[in-house]
Amino acid sequence: MTAATRTLMLCADDFGQSPGISSAIAQLAHAQRLSCTSCLVTSGHWHAQAPLLRGLPPNIQRGLHFNLTEGAPLSAEMRRVWPRFLSLPSLILKAHLRALPQAAIAAEFQAQLATFSDGAAQGPDYIDGHQHVHHLPGVRGVLLDALGRMAAPPAVRSTARVVGPGFDLKRFLIANTGGVTLQRLLWQRRIRHNRSLLGVYDFETVNYSALMQGWLAALPADGGVLFCHPGAADAEADPIASARVREHAYLASAAFSDDLAAADVQLGSVWQFSETSRTG
Repeated sequence: MTAATRTLMLCADDFGQSPGISSAIAQLAHAQRLSCTSCLVTSGHWHAQAPLLRGLPPNIQRGLHFNLTEGAPLSAEMRRVWPRFLSLPSLILKAHLRALPQAAIAAEFQAQLATFSDGAAQGPDYIDGHQHVHHLPGVRGVLLDALGRMAAPPAVRSTARVVGPGFDLKRFLIANTGGVTLQRLLWQRRIRHNRSLLGVYDFETVNYSALMQGWLAALPADGGVLFCHPGAADAEADPIASARVREHAYLASAAFSDDLAAADVQLGSVWQFSETSRTG
């Protein structure tokens, strides 16, 4: 390791979504191939899979993957408004029309937070959003208000600066549907967050190693969060199941260790709240 070593916070999303996803993430975490995992607590599998989370090594951070787009709500308040969550395009449209039911979203956030804490036997180390919903207008305010009432608020995944090769349109949309504004508010409120975000691709590319090499090359000197979606094959219907299996195979392989070493990158935490993390 040299003075120029950069830090990558490698985050496996969707723990709790299915047994195959949860077991694959737990395997990688025990092998020290991850930095953290984000938990989808609205899944019917969450309570059965949570014991795996409690057994992870202590250096693996656990986060709440706040969900508003997949399955059904946990809170009665939200179920009265949306018996099922909206699709992502519908949610984005309503958010930018300022037409979201904020009181119901606040109740749903508290329900998911409590469900996480019950299953994980701890509060979240950080919070992010399934399909990045936490940065949307009408959602980020709920999140920030809730964090403002905490004595020691968790970190928040920033989506303001999405770097790396390819898929420029998706990276632009992530940053500009709410990511830039959220990061400015995180900086103003001195809530810890990441400086950069990596991991965006189309889930169709077969050579995940080549993608990772590109992300490692693009990783800034002050590090960043890279979100991934590893999983083992199981019976759950999942549109990105093949990508999950490919990601898991690569992350468990010697090739991943070799790629990290070649890029002089270590896995670790990158949360910060200093003025140097400000965007714009």
